[in-house]
Amino acid sequence: MGFLTGKTKPTTGVIAGARDGVSAESIARFLLPASECEFILNSLIEELQKDPWPVSADQRASRCTGAALSVAASLLGICVPGSGGRIMAFIGGPSTEGPGSIISKPLSDPIRSHKDLDKGSAPLYNKAVKFYEEIGSQLVHQGHVLDLFACALDQVGVAEMKVAVERTGGIVVLAESFGHSVFKDSLRRIFQSSDSDLGLSFNGIFEINCSKDVKIQGIIGPCTSLEKKGPLSSDTVVGQGNTSAWKMCGLDRKTSLCVVFDMAKKDAPDAIGQSQNNLFYFQFLTYYQHHDGQMRLRSTTISRRWVAGSGSVQVTGFDQEAAAAVMARLVSFKMEAEVDFDPVRWLDRALISLCSKFGDYQKEAPSSFSLSPRLSIFPQFIFNLRRSQFIQVFNNSPDETAYFRMMLNRENVANAVVMIQPSLISYSFQSGPEPVLLDVSAIAGDRILLLDSYFTVVIFHGITIAQWRKAGYQHQEGHEVFAQLLQAPQEEADSIIKERFPVPRQARFLLAKLNPSVTYDSDTPPPPGGDMIFTDDASFQVFMEHLQRLAVQ
Repeated sequence: MGFLTGKTKPTTGVIAGARDGVSAESIARFLLPASECEFILNSLIEELQKDPWPVSADQRASRCTGAALSVAASLLGICVPGSGGRIMAFIGGPSTEGPGSIISKPLSDPIRSHKDLDKGSAPLYNKAVKFYEEIGSQLVHQGHVLDLFACALDQVGVAEMKVAVERTGGIVVLAESFGHSVFKDSLRRIFQSSDSDLGLSFNGIFEINCSKDVKIQGIIGPCTSLEKKGPLSSDTVVGQGNTSAWKMCGLDRKTSLCVVFDMAKKDAPDAIGQSQNNLFYFQFLTYYQHHDGQMRLRSTTISRRWVAGSGSVQVTGFDQEAAAAVMARLVSFKMEAEVDFDPVRWLDRALISLCSKFGDYQKEAPSSFSLSPRLSIFPQFIFNLRRSQFIQVFNNSPDETAYFRMMLNRENVANAVVMIQPSLISYSFQSGPEPVLLDVSAIAGDRILLLDSYFTVVIFHGITIAQWRKAGYQHQEGHEVFAQLLQAPQEEADSIIKERFPVPRQARFLLAKLNPSVTYDSDTPPPPGGDMIFTDDASFQVFMEHLQRLAVQ
């Protein structure tokens, strides 16, 4: 396990094991088993002091994060190549010195924004990305992982380091400071695992075998192509493509990959079960190093049938949540890979095409439009995806956007759906906890709302509840029910935070995530104790009206 700081000099590193060809004495100059240097390491951490070299008020501190990461990667590569290892980088500010720098020292030079990246006016960005790509390639070749803990009020370069972290399967934590609960609780959770392996595995190889009816376009997720090109590889590349095998330096039980396939079989049969040729299969092989040093192989084989029909098309196997997660990964990838890409327009076209093909309607009659229950929630997912932090980068820094997309690309479907469409639970005197629509109409004076958007957890008190809480009724005799009502959402929020990594932050905002069905120019005012949203964005109802009109044309 390697420890690294974002200061000019790296701290002592610790790692277990050695390799033939390098003497133990040579390795011991830099790396030692934790049991032999635990006291010294703890002493160094306890004795850390603020950098004594003064920094001018108009200058940024000197940091050579890129050089430190290069040294750490080279040390691991020389001492323990091919064996499981991690570099944990704790970055407290932007790199301003040496390779991988993202900004100059003078504070008069603003750090790059999304607008700067779009205009190409961030002179250090492309050079830094290329440098960290080389670091990532080196770590992948060695089988090592880069973890990133970015804790600063300003940006530290997560957008530039994203390629190295994601391709090695590393974890990333973003917080305002090293004293923030998000950082402290997340770091503590890594080392509080009941198992000695910290829940982490290493040196994985993921391989796909499939029938000739389909081809592999690529994978979007925490892995790197091994460039094993063959007849299974599609000419169209999405993500890590041109291969049927991928390297996963770091993986755990929750690691999720999005595999994109291309149909090579154009003449699917018109009926199910006509012949054995109607079947096609996938085989997924995961070969990885367990924490005890054993190499393990997990094989999963599934088969499916081609389905085609005249008239009504069957959609019995459509998974709306998985489709929403895939669309989110695809549109995020395209926003980073394609110049002048319009994500909202691309999503709208895809949704209109889907509804036009699978919807039930009479031509040129929007009121007749309806969707199968297996498709009915998908437009709502796309509506919220269009408004999510993955698409609307305004008011988010490049570092924050990179963090959001890295988490989306590694989490499973259930967590991805919460990122796209947050869950909203209502607590009131009239009923127990119940899910409600993600709409501004859910706000009421006598209701408490719990919003879970994966990255943040929000507890919102209605105006009446807030007044009673401010008056201290929950501490008075005879108001035990009110005290229990206040406690219930807090307990649920604590349970969500306890199970999630990185630890979500408890925020205050709620209205930004709700459907703006009641705005400042609505004909109907909000109900008593309710609220309205000051926005010009279209509501979900207006969105569906436009969708129905375009789908039936």
